[in-house]
Amino acid sequence: MASSREFLEFILEQLSELEEITYRAMMGEFIIYYRGKILGGIYDNRLLVKSVKSAIRYMLTVSYELPYEGAKEMLLVDEVDNKKFLTGLFHAMYDELPAPKR
Repeated sequence: MASSREFLEFILEQLSELEEITYRAMMGEFIIYYRGKILGGIYDNRLLVKSVKSAIRYMLTVSYELPYEGAKEMLLVDEVDNKKFLTGLFHAMYDELPAPKR
């Protein structure tokens, strides 16, 4: 099932306090970038982020899900209604993520 544009718009609004949030549509889903680094994406109208130590420490409840069959497990972000939480999560993860490939 593809993700809806409405869910993408909702997530982007929740992240609007962060600078340089971008996305790329990919096969009916959306990859989310923060300052050029991939943090995760929207898959089947779920916000999933990379499973990095900083995200695991930041999240109150850790739940792993597959974005699609054959992919690595990612962390499900349940608190998408909490703008402050999402902003903090993205800040916490940023330094731990690899630099974009050129």
